[in-house]
Amino acid sequence: MKPFLKWAGGKRWLVSRYSNFLCDDARRHIEPFLGSGAVFFYANPKCAVLSDVNEELICAYIQLKKNASSVRDALSIHHERHSSEYYYKVRSKCPIDPVERAARFIYLNRTCFNGLYRVNLKGVFNVPKGTKTQVVYDDEDFDGYTNALKGAKLTSCDFSDTISIAGEGDFLYVDPPYTVKHNNNNFLKYNERIFSWSDQKRLVECLADAAKRGAKILVSNADHKCIWDLYRSNMWNITSVERCSVLASSSKYRRNTTEVVISNYLDVSGNVVDTRF
Repeated sequence: MKPFLKWAGGKRWLVSRYSNFLCDDARRHIEPFLGSGAVFFYANPKCAVLSDVNEELICAYIQLKKNASSVRDALSIHHERHSSEYYYKVRSKCPIDPVERAARFIYLNRTCFNGLYRVNLKGVFNVPKGTKTQVVYDDEDFDGYTNALKGAKLTSCDFSDTISIAGEGDFLYVDPPYTVKHNNNNFLKYNERIFSWSDQKRLVECLADAAKRGAKILVSNADHKCIWDLYRSNMWNITSVERCSVLASSSKYRRNTTEVVISNYLDVSGNVVDTRF
């Protein structure tokens, strides 16, 4: 099924064009950078561990798992009241009730600019209103979200905590923010902290340990020399894949771009591993 969120860096393109890269015989599906969950919803595993450092995001997933009808009702109210003034009013508030928190998060995601999630140094969401006005869709299957999440454990934590449980029989899909070495202070943020180059290096160490424990791993990352160098070992197969960039505000600025896909259990290139760097 489709994700309920629009997410910058989301992987709908990956599951639509490269679904053969995914492991379909794992006992457990694990994702430490959940985001919109495009890979999870496509795979629809019976058992999963899903995490993200973004607490508001995980709250939305938990409430769709437990209280989907209440979230739908709250979103319907947002839908009826949506306007520019209403958007900024909702954006400025931080409800305590978990259902209201989840509905607020989904409402802002669906009506903000390009589905971005960005916060300031105080952790306050500050993305301006976008052009989308649809908050609840007629064919949206909230019961389907609940059923898909039934066998999932959801938690907000650092990626290392989640990767540390992966071992034999697990499929680990990893989609970190695309920080590269020369751009340590880029705009990609999870909560109020930047995902740094040191985090990228820490990540590959965690993944190497998980691979040694027997986990099957698939990683998406930036197509940049520093990433190729970071994963250059006999443990990893790495290749560049093409996708269409959709973040530009105008379609005339959107064009094909590339990312890398990295794996320890299959030759993602389809033949030989790319060694152009």
